[in-house]
Amino acid sequence: MIDVQNIKQQFDIIGFTPALDRAIDIACQVAPTDLSVLITGESGTGKEVFPKIIHKFSSRKHGQYIAVNCGAIPEGTIDSELFGHEKGSFTGAVDTRKGYFEVVDGGTIFLDEVAELPLSTQVRLLRVLETGEFLKVGSSKMQKTNVRVIAATNVNLVDAISRNRFREDLYYRLNTVPIIIPPLRERKEDIHLLFRKFASDFAEKYRMPSIVLDSEARTELENYLWPGNVRQLKNVTEQISVIEHDRNVTKDKLSKYLPTNNSLPVLYQNRDDVNSFASERDLLYKILFDMRSDVNDLKKWMYKLSKGESAAQEYSKYVDPEPLIYQDEDTPQDEDTLHDEDTLHEDVSLVEKVQNLQSQEKDAIRKVLKKFNNKRKPAAEALGISERTLYRKIKEYDIEECENE
Repeated sequence: MIDVQNIKQQFDIIGFTPALDRAIDIACQVAPTDLSVLITGESGTGKEVFPKIIHKFSSRKHGQYIAVNCGAIPEGTIDSELFGHEKGSFTGAVDTRKGYFEVVDGGTIFLDEVAELPLSTQVRLLRVLETGEFLKVGSSKMQKTNVRVIAATNVNLVDAISRNRFREDLYYRLNTVPIIIPPLRERKEDIHLLFRKFASDFAEKYRMPSIVLDSEARTELENYLWPGNVRQLKNVTEQISVIEHDRNVTKDKLSKYLPTNNSLPVLYQNRDDVNSFASERDLLYKILFDMRSDVNDLKKWMYKLSKGESAAQEYSKYVDPEPLIYQDEDTPQDEDTLHDEDTLHEDVSLVEKVQNLQSQEKDAIRKVLKKFNNKRKPAAEALGISERTLYRKIKEYDIEECENE
């Protein structure tokens, strides 16, 4: 018979909500098995307690337990952290290193924020779950491990699967036994209990009397939606405990510590900041499209040249169409002349004209840069080209900064 109240005391869990009791009961029942467990719930609900309960009441309780925050490890090193690496397998790998799955052999590993794992790492994790086998980074030797995996996430994995951010087969392998942690807004009867517990803890920590809510403040506390859940409630309680001199907290005092409209404060409220972000994003997209366009234009140009068409004509098509740079009074404007390729002499003449155009372009760029004191942005605007194109031309022609006379 599972004594839920005893478990709550051991792991310092506050609350009597049936949904919370149900989550604890499932954790205790699944603990003696080796089944994978997926814990879901919003951020701040206390998901990290349940893997400890499962490990404590499992046959692996004498083995190692390790919690890994998958979202806190850079993508480039996550494989090394989890599975280890061989010496020299990548820059900085000065020695062979054991990964968590090797270190915790015979124990339990808790993968918090599992939805943050890269897809390539998800493949490795799936193999460990199915066969117990893994490869160190840079190694071809298969290794075995006997580890129980418990995962947690605040992300809707079904939605992540539909967006190709999470593997469906890994989801079903992890979700052998699901445990759902209810958000604080669904535990109204527990909110004041938690507040009193936190208030008592902070009173002891800071050596001051505990704060107390009046009836209206208590109602306000219980009706608030708490988007940050238990973590937010704890933070608010600590703020009031430290800042307020009067230990009797009224509704008005409490309201000062609760974000309006039951919403979390946002980092970027300034519209200009949002527009700036959008502008930078759009700029990146534009650069990518420009690069693709440049490559396609180059391919077309080379194809036309291979077919014997005029180099001067193709050059004038695909470079930046700025009259100041590309205008050449000596260039024949007659279309028949441009396409006349009857003699080798004319081909040579056309090549010379292209070189002449390039010389004029270089000279024009130098003059405009000098005019604008080497400031590329206004110079690019004056030339009618993008700043990126101007930078490329400066590199191409090896143009040095011009000094003002």
